[in-house]
Amino acid sequence: MTSTIDKKTLDAPLKRVLGGGSVAIWVATVALFLVSPVIAPGSLGGPAVLGMLPFAAVLAIAGVGQTLVVQQRGLDLSVPGMMAFGAALVSGLPQNNGWPLGLAIVAAIVLPAAAGLVNGILVTRFGVMPLVATLGMNAVLLGTVFGLSNGTPAGAMQPLADFATSKSIGVPNALIVAILVVALIGFVTQRSIIGRRLTAVGVSEKAASVLGIGVGLYQIVAYAFAGALYGVAAILYTGYVTTPPLFFGDAYLLPTVAAVVLGGTALTGGRAAIVASGVAALFLTQLAQLLRAVGLPEAMQLLIQAGVLIIVVLLREIVPRISAALARRRLSPAPA
Repeated sequence: MTSTIDKKTLDAPLKRVLGGGSVAIWVATVALFLVSPVIAPGSLGGPAVLGMLPFAAVLAIAGVGQTLVVQQRGLDLSVPGMMAFGAALVSGLPQNNGWPLGLAIVAAIVLPAAAGLVNGILVTRFGVMPLVATLGMNAVLLGTVFGLSNGTPAGAMQPLADFATSKSIGVPNALIVAILVVALIGFVTQRSIIGRRLTAVGVSEKAASVLGIGVGLYQIVAYAFAGALYGVAAILYTGYVTTPPLFFGDAYLLPTVAAVVLGGTALTGGRAAIVASGVAALFLTQLAQLLRAVGLPEAMQLLIQAGVLIIVVLLREIVPRISAALARRRLSPAPA
């Protein structure tokens, strides 16, 4: 009896760390920051960290948007187009069309949200597969970006650049915005009625429908809010780099999916680990910085990130099965 209890006591933490949930990414992030100075001594210096955090903030906000879509058992492939569209609006409208910066910022959030709304309608009302709907929207948005910019990226207005590159109480403003966004969305998804209904729809559309929840409406809301978050991420990125490449969003598609998976949100839908997705964004950004510090080429960096993602997915499949097998073995009667 004592042996069985001891095994359960040892198996539970192992399953939490390796088998899914949000514990694993916290442990991995702490471990990464502990080993970074050993592998590359300059990777955790003050300038290096301050230069890394704004990019982690951008990825965290975009990753939260992807999390909302994945919670509804979708996968948003329009991330590159959404972010490029938001950047083109917030930089191009003031520079080329004379819009006030505040109005351009609103447009860079509302119009990607409208594109996300269309994604949600295509998926829920017309039965288009999420991959197909979002991939088509991505193509439309990239074409729109090219038309708006005439093939030449515009620069950010100086007030936006000043805000994105400045610090408040020693913390980059971009990181403060990301923390506020992640905390707000995390509170809504975990503590509000809307969040509970989004979770219910993600777990089972049929059960949610029986409970009287408007399944299609909440799925559309998830896609629309995801679009708005991509716009916010694009605004911060534009302000920080000043003149972003037209199609910079291509570099954020795989990392947003990786942040969702590493954070503990299942690709089959259900509970959205919003805060953990933000932590996963920090992990991925620091990992990329560490790999650059040791001199690895970009292609190798992408391969290592993809390898980490594959390992996590495999562990989430294997560890629960091993745990279940051990549980069955403990419960099976001992031979006479």
